[in-house]
Amino acid sequence: MTDAVGTSLRIMIVDDHAMVRAGLRMLIEQEPHLHVVGEAGDLNAAVGLAAREQPDIILLDLDMAGQNGLDVLPDLLAVARPARVLVLTGVRDPAAHRDAVRRGALGVLLKDQAADVLIKAIEKVQAGEAWLDRAVMGRVLEDMRTKKLPQEADSEEAKIATLTHREREVLDLVSQGLKNHEIGERLFISEHTVRHHIGAIYAKLDIPDRLELILYTYRHRLAKPPA
Repeated sequence: MTDAVGTSLRIMIVDDHAMVRAGLRMLIEQEPHLHVVGEAGDLNAAVGLAAREQPDIILLDLDMAGQNGLDVLPDLLAVARPARVLVLTGVRDPAAHRDAVRRGALGVLLKDQAADVLIKAIEKVQAGEAWLDRAVMGRVLEDMRTKKLPQEADSEEAKIATLTHREREVLDLVSQGLKNHEIGERLFISEHTVRHHIGAIYAKLDIPDRLELILYTYRHRLAKPPA
């Protein structure tokens, strides 16, 4: 977890290339509020390290010497409950990005992004906000959309129809990336009421978390993905 003073984010790196881990550590520790607490070069070691260190953020590579990082993602979240996972990958396959989100990753970032984008992604994910690379966002959403069967689409339309006008307003602002207190200010309601509305939306749409909710709004054309 974060240090007592609340100023340092504890980060764990999981990648099978030592040079990549060293480079990530160097970039991360140039930021005074970020601290690397450990590195793992294989998935088994990663689970043990996460359990021991309880990091705030886990940077997880997808393709690790024949191992799929997604296979261990739920285990990482189980042993390090405060942690949020940001997947770093060179894989541009939208299906892999979709699977990462469905298994619990809060963000997916392509490895060829600039260092400042990595830092921004870490900060956004730690704040509980989703981070999906814009270069693949459209393909991920299209891939998810085309896998819907006609009867599934009808079922989702029925769920959406149960939302109240206020819940639709809240949903629209969530899809824009606003935080709960910002939604409350925009709609002149308390943050507690915002949380209540979001909980009702989760229940009606059968969605477990905010990232899935944002993806849902894009997939069902309730909101436009970022350009």
